[in-house]
Amino acid sequence: MSKTFRDWSLDQVLLFPPSVHDFVAADHLSRFVVALVSEELDLSAVLASYKGEKGQPPYHPAMMVALLLYSYAVGVYSSRRIAKACVERVDFMAIVALDPPDFRTISEFRRRHLAALSALFVQVLKLCERAGLVKLGHVALDGSKIKANASKHKAMSYARMTKREAELAAEVAGWLKAAEAADAAEDQAFGADKRGDELPDWVANKQERLAKIRGAKAALEAEAKAKAQAEAEQAAREKDKANKPRGGRKPAAPLDVPEAKAQRNFTDPESRIMKTKDGFIQGYNAQAAVDAASQVIVAHGLSNAGNDRQQLAPMLDAIEANTGELPEELSADAGYCSEANLEFLAQKRINGYLATGRQKHGEAAAIGARAYRTGSQLAAMARKLRRAGRRSRYRLRKQVVEPVFGQIKQARGFRQFLMRGIENVSAEWAMICTAHNLLKLAKAAA
Repeated sequence: MSKTFRDWSLDQVLLFPPSVHDFVAADHLSRFVVALVSEELDLSAVLASYKGEKGQPPYHPAMMVALLLYSYAVGVYSSRRIAKACVERVDFMAIVALDPPDFRTISEFRRRHLAALSALFVQVLKLCERAGLVKLGHVALDGSKIKANASKHKAMSYARMTKREAELAAEVAGWLKAAEAADAAEDQAFGADKRGDELPDWVANKQERLAKIRGAKAALEAEAKAKAQAEAEQAAREKDKANKPRGGRKPAAPLDVPEAKAQRNFTDPESRIMKTKDGFIQGYNAQAAVDAASQVIVAHGLSNAGNDRQQLAPMLDAIEANTGELPEELSADAGYCSEANLEFLAQKRINGYLATGRQKHGEAAAIGARAYRTGSQLAAMARKLRRAGRRSRYRLRKQVVEPVFGQIKQARGFRQFLMRGIENVSAEWAMICTAHNLLKLAKAAA
């Protein structure tokens, strides 16, 4: 008994040309993104940069914005991968309408309009508010270390710079002396009008390496002097505020020279060596404040400091700037806990839940082993978390903010920045957060 199969004809031509709207279903994410960009988002900041009619007409900015937002939402970040998808994937074809841009066009558009693209975060967040996804009842704050577009092996410590500078200077001086002797010998042998006075390539390369090391050293020394001056000014302010001198050992004067272990990367000088659970990386510290109602990111930030302690106040200011109000509750891990941060939360009248020590498996919140000064904010927070136990609102932190980083880094595969420099990387992180909120908005609209 034979079986009848459906016809498979690769040479069959279409009687009518297809419509790009038929490439994907009506409820597909690509259609949602195109509609959102075309009807809801204000692209005046992007459009304003196009003036005059000279040159080849560029791709429509709305199409390029929709392409980038959709690419980030589905985990495609490289301009080459985006360009490849535009000719291989029907969801991308539906956005570009069978007119795929070159990867250089995509890369240049993103670079040229990076600030305007990062500003779309607030517009998408406002749409999430209109959809009822932002409540600001409880906000969880956390940071995650993400690799920079630079290798940690391209970094050098200040002590190593000092040693290597002396070695290279002596080596270059010896070669220059040898080159001068060789020039003199050649002049005597071939005549003074003959060529041969150029330095060899290996000497020039060493000189270039020496110049890079000296530049990096100078940058570290400038940072150390600025840090020492800021610490001295802060110490003077605290001394003026104090009613009585504090006991204990007198703090050492801040150093105006870099520490021996201070490092600087030659590829991305603004990135830093940071410790993660999987070891050390060359990267940045990405911050996200997430609303507990629907895991919408209400504020984002980025720094090159491995410690989260200085990020709490700026993130709360960003929440207020983005939404017009502050959250009722805030939870964060022990990295954000300090007397100053707890006092800041009290001034803002925010009910805070900050771990005062490292959390152990199975505990509702970490209390910390050390005894805090009676009457301090740290002691009060430790009592607050201990009193609530497993019912503490602190438990919301893990189930609110940590899944967001999991969705970004694992589900959508964003584990390394494409750009370099803290300003560009901050804008790139803003685009990642915008794509996350866009997915939440699409899910709510479905």
